[in-house]
Amino acid sequence: MTPILRAEGVSLGYGQTPIIENLDLTIVPGAITVIVGANASGKSTLLKGLSRLITPDAGQVTLRGRNIRALPAKKVATVVGLLPQQPVAPDGITVADLVGRGRYPHQGWFRQWSSSDDEIVAAAMAATNTHELAARRLEDLSGGQRQRVWIAMALAQDPEILLLDEPTTFLDVTHQIEVLDLLLERNRERGTTVVMVLHDLNLAARYADHLVVMCAGRIVANGTPAETLTAEIVRHAFDLEARIVPDPVCGSPMVVPIGRFHGVASTTTTPGVRHNEPVVI
Repeated sequence: MTPILRAEGVSLGYGQTPIIENLDLTIVPGAITVIVGANASGKSTLLKGLSRLITPDAGQVTLRGRNIRALPAKKVATVVGLLPQQPVAPDGITVADLVGRGRYPHQGWFRQWSSSDDEIVAAAMAATNTHELAARRLEDLSGGQRQRVWIAMALAQDPEILLLDEPTTFLDVTHQIEVLDLLLERNRERGTTVVMVLHDLNLAARYADHLVVMCAGRIVANGTPAETLTAEIVRHAFDLEARIVPDPVCGSPMVVPIGRFHGVASTTTTPGVRHNEPVVI
């Protein structure tokens, strides 16, 4: 079977600064793939390359076996949706207008705006709890509200592949879970292929079918969360000592950082209490 989206020997960078060199990655169709890694490891650059936002210096990204750069932009946009890390909107645009722009790739000479487009936009806004913001200007919203509006626009695009760069940015923990549950639901019910960058390793492990761990522009682990989130890989990719234990909610790997002042019982002290003296709570 031809992979739906694949990076083949891809090198990516900005100007004379290489970030990723000779990278191969096949996106599993119908699955949730989460890309993790330390800052400056190449996560966002890889996502931009997969979405054709930047052009590879070498290699190619293929969409159903064809070089994505050779395909018409509007054609790609009907298949691949992207939520970048720092999206930009026109000044003064309302929430309803921005979410509605997600339907533009589906318009054409013989396919104009219809009631089904209205329904799709309304459903996207309802799913992200942004329908009450419809008449407000984007710049008047909080960071968390704006992020949910951008996600609504991506959902309104209704792509087969959804690429999201840190979709939980600016969101409190409740809305983080709501957004990730929404993406999981979209994946399970519609078969949408989801690829996203996350910083929270434990949420990544909980929601991912496949986990891609990056370090210094290379993929150092690629597989299920259980295969990729080991103490050794976390140490290598994040320079972090941690223990990996089962998530008490769903059994996925949970990363427990140790830090310099915890994890060794014989040296742990409580301020104001003599060592080995019982602490009364």
